[in-house]
Amino acid sequence: MNFQIFKSRNFQFSLFLLPVWYLIYHNLQPLTDWLVDTVIGMEKGSHLTESIRFFIFELPKVFLLLTLIIFFVGVIRSYFSAEKTRKVLEGKTTFMGNVLASLLGIVTPFCSCSAIPLFLGFVESGVPLGITFSFLIAAPMINEVAVILLFGLFGWKVAVTYVVTGLILAITAGWIIGKLKLEHWVQGWVYQTQLENSDVGEEKQKFADRLVYGYEAVKEIVGKVWIYVAIGIAVGAGAHGFVPEDYMAALMGKSVWYSVPLSILIGIPLYSNAAGIIPILSVLIEKGASLGTSLAFMMAVIGLSLPEMIILKKVLKMPLILTFVGIVATGILIVGYLFNALF
Repeated sequence: MNFQIFKSRNFQFSLFLLPVWYLIYHNLQPLTDWLVDTVIGMEKGSHLTESIRFFIFELPKVFLLLTLIIFFVGVIRSYFSAEKTRKVLEGKTTFMGNVLASLLGIVTPFCSCSAIPLFLGFVESGVPLGITFSFLIAAPMINEVAVILLFGLFGWKVAVTYVVTGLILAITAGWIIGKLKLEHWVQGWVYQTQLENSDVGEEKQKFADRLVYGYEAVKEIVGKVWIYVAIGIAVGAGAHGFVPEDYMAALMGKSVWYSVPLSILIGIPLYSNAAGIIPILSVLIEKGASLGTSLAFMMAVIGLSLPEMIILKKVLKMPLILTFVGIVATGILIVGYLFNALF
């Protein structure tokens, strides 16, 4: 009974916060200008002032977007679990399996850190290797944080194009890996592992329970990424105020033919997530970097990070890891040049 009251109060509180959210988001720019120019009284136009103005404006803007959308995505995610995902993919073959796995990767709550347990679960359930890779590519790369931030910073056209190209990349890469028949490059112990079948938490939930799941998703995800958001926006704020105009155009502009492959090579050894890297991308583009080159850098950091490769080394042999990196890097290269041509 107490838990029911708790859920009811959380739901009512969330409804109360919706108009507050809208008022803050709608008036964020004038509030920021009032705080910087009047309350703090900083000198207009200086490098330091504009850096602080950028940070004060972007930080709440990003958190407001994250909080609202993650809540609704959390409700949707309550309909999925690792066990349900495995059951849906089990028995699927060839191209349609890759498509379904990539679509599930968008809406299921997994990231590259889940690579080993997911890989084991999929293999144990008989999911083909190529379909497994389609899921593992889509899950971290086309997540709700990336889409929210891209929408907030660049608009719906860029966000939708990113989702579509990311899906095509995940589907195509998984399909190619499946066609190459590379199962012999999976560590032998993986196929000998029998995971316990888990149906815990699979019972039907009331919609009120799913609303609570959305509320909990906000606390969990924002709790994990807030530091990356703050660091990313802080770095972006510094670049916004102090990096000379058009500086990045000489290094990452459309006219520089090698900018896309170079950005991929730089991004692979790094580790971050969409929350930390997209605010930096916003400033890079503002300073002259092309959108395609910047997104290629982001996709390499998220989808081909060195920590993920180290994790995958526990279940995959090195030739398969290198094949995976080569195929995905080629796809990112194409996406980078495509974005540069379209935007």
